[in-house]
Amino acid sequence: MNIWNTTSDFILLGLFNHTETHLFLFVMVLMIAITSLVGNALMIFLIHQDAQLHMPMYFLLSQLSLMDMMLVSTIVPRMAADYLKGNKSISPAGCGLQIFFFITLEGGECFLLASMSYDRYVAVCHPLRYAVLMSWQLCLRMTVGSWFLGAADGLMQAVATLSFPFCDAHEIDHFFCEAPTLVRLACADTSVFENVMYICCVLMLLVPFSLILISYSLIFAAVLQMHSREARKKAFATCSSHLSVVGLFYGAAISIYMRPKSYRSANHDKIVSVFYTIFTPLLNPIIYSMRNGDVKGALRKCMSQCPTSSHE
Repeated sequence: MNIWNTTSDFILLGLFNHTETHLFLFVMVLMIAITSLVGNALMIFLIHQDAQLHMPMYFLLSQLSLMDMMLVSTIVPRMAADYLKGNKSISPAGCGLQIFFFITLEGGECFLLASMSYDRYVAVCHPLRYAVLMSWQLCLRMTVGSWFLGAADGLMQAVATLSFPFCDAHEIDHFFCEAPTLVRLACADTSVFENVMYICCVLMLLVPFSLILISYSLIFAAVLQMHSREARKKAFATCSSHLSVVGLFYGAAISIYMRPKSYRSANHDKIVSVFYTIFTPLLNPIIYSMRNGDVKGALRKCMSQCPTSSHE
């Protein structure tokens, strides 16, 4: 098999064929992606506009929505353009950028969810010291740290992946460039890189996940000691939205990155990738808006002010 250099384009085989059924599924996915972008943009707008939401908890939530918007924008427009135009080629630079942004946003979201779990721990277990233990300075540091750690991992994986020589079979059986899928096309021994990449993925997933488990273990221990039923109910309501998002995100991420190779298939990887790159960003604002009284109040206030503003 011949070896070709990374100046040649890759071919993304995509997610859909040109059949009526697949056209319907494509339209559905596109509508979900657009709804996801609108929902997350609305969440950011409400948090920015409503003074009652100017708290570390909601600032972190706005960063989560920003990451979700960028994730959808990184994957879906390219996928839609390739399907509509029939041009499935992507340059190595474009492929590297997709890998970088994808890993940056997924890795950053891991650490951001861990930061949000600490925020919930302080709010439930140390409410009187919340302003001290969860200061704006600490909040900004955790946010910057989440973006930085994600970007460092993304840059490392993008550069390392594209440094391999690739074979004639340069077709990527996916709808976007993902490092594990691309490495399978390399005409070189990638075992060391794959092991390092696996360790990085485990650390990026398990370290934040362990922090989340510790935070919620302490939260549940504190909740069980509360004598008031209303206090317990309020504490669970405070944490339920974040727990739902954590379950969705980590369930999909662990399924795709920590599953043994022998159990992996291209179709399964694509289905799971659709879930956490398109569906999960849609569910996040829905979960937080439906289960959070402050967000619902901000939305009602915004809707009540819109007619007034247009009338004036």
